Amino acid sequence: MQHLVRLAGQFEEASQRYAVTNGITRNDDWFILKLQEELGELTQVWIKLTERGRRRGLGEAELREALADETADLLGHILLFAQKNNIDLAPAIARKWRFEPKA
Repeated sequence: MQHLVRLAGQFEEASQRYAVTNGITRNDDWFILKLQEELGELTQVWIKLTERGRRRGLGEAELREALADETADLLGHILLFAQKNNIDLAPAIARKWRFEPKA
């Protein structure tokens, strides 16, 4: 799961650039609040895609692309949150999802 560490580093670099460019202070609360914001945006696209909300002229392909983009944002912010809080996701994932049999 070394890929997670590398990916988290890439998200961290991009997030730092974004924060500097936009004058954003990334304090402890910011990480959890952004995670919530991104989940909301993903949910909003899902509601449109599943025809439970106004599509505002967006077609299936555009909504699918938006769904992928918002999923990527959510993943990025999960990795940023984990990194900020010193959470080693690889063993947590293996343990929680039972990837490895119990001894």
